[in-house]
Amino acid sequence: MTDVLRRGRASLAFGFFAQGVAFALLVTRIPAIQDRYGVSDALLPAFLAAVPVLAGVGSVATERLVKRIPPSRMLRWSQPVVLLALLGVGLGERMVELAVALGVFGLAVGALDASMNMLGVSLQRSYGRSIMLGFHAAYSLGGIVGASLAWVGAHWDLALAVSYLPVVVVLLPAALVGSRWYVDGEGAGAADGGDESTAGGVVFKALLPLCLVMTFAYIGDATVSNWSAKYLQDVLGSSEQLATVPYNVYMVTTLVGRAVGDFGVRRFGAVRVVRGGAVVAAVGFAVVAGAPGAWVGMIGFTLLGLGLCVLVPQTFAAAGRLFPGASDAAVARLNVFNYVGFLIGSPLVGALGDAWSYRGAMLVPMVLVLVTLVYARSFAAQPDRYGGGHERPRTADVG
Repeated sequence: MTDVLRRGRASLAFGFFAQGVAFALLVTRIPAIQDRYGVSDALLPAFLAAVPVLAGVGSVATERLVKRIPPSRMLRWSQPVVLLALLGVGLGERMVELAVALGVFGLAVGALDASMNMLGVSLQRSYGRSIMLGFHAAYSLGGIVGASLAWVGAHWDLALAVSYLPVVVVLLPAALVGSRWYVDGEGAGAADGGDESTAGGVVFKALLPLCLVMTFAYIGDATVSNWSAKYLQDVLGSSEQLATVPYNVYMVTTLVGRAVGDFGVRRFGAVRVVRGGAVVAAVGFAVVAGAPGAWVGMIGFTLLGLGLCVLVPQTFAAAGRLFPGASDAAVARLNVFNYVGFLIGSPLVGALGDAWSYRGAMLVPMVLVLVTLVYARSFAAQPDRYGGGHERPRTADVG
């Protein structure tokens, strides 16, 4: 069983990594995608909003499907679809082709995100200690690789297809091979009603604080991923090449924060880690909003990575602790609010930027992230009492 868990952990970490690469390649080349398909600034928010809407549909469908098939199978087949849809974005020529590719990407990424985090929560339960931040650190590492490849594409003025094709050729077969070692846990159950910890159901009222935190965190993340390049180029006067750097900086600091985050959770508890992350993220948004130039803006994005990085993994982990008998259902429902955050964040920043100013728009996610402080107690150790500063007893060393 020890070897099974270790292989399952490594293969799932690679799945997170591959998703980080794919997503970064999409969002950091938004200006190039916009130019290739002739998408206007007014229409761009609609395209950006369509992806999280369809991803939410995919996440809801995954909650239903995992009653019949294991999450590992959902992940095994949704990841290749995401990679192929990314390639479709690079190969298309007409706006309708872009819409289809982004639609497929959205549906598949919803299933992918939900099933990945289901497996992560169940593996954390098997390990008996916090490991969830490590999976999301692998995602951040993938984001760094993807953003770096995007920088190369922008620097050499490479066509989108030329940037995307080698990545898909490498990652797709590797993901399929790695999926052989995914480990399913015991997180079945989705019905509402009853006591949330004993009856195995998910009570939305108990889940709501975590849903709000997830929404606020992804409004902040969406602001960085969808608008950092345009903000640096249009507001702070950077070049197109330099405009790809903020997301890379953000992912680097996110990786650092998540790489040490599990140790922080074990030492100080999830509540303190979440509170600290919220404060640091709010300071980052304030620096970005007031930055006089591109390099000061980089400092703000650095702080954002360090602050926001802990919120999402700990929110998924908290849902697993709160509903130990229905963690798959809890994760799937919570994951929908990932896309609610993206759905709100992308159009909100764009609308405020056009109607007011992009500097002022950066203050809105700052305030919302600070609201997380109100709900920080929801991250305290729940029935399983692990991942919040308390480890449950283990009968075997699972490494």
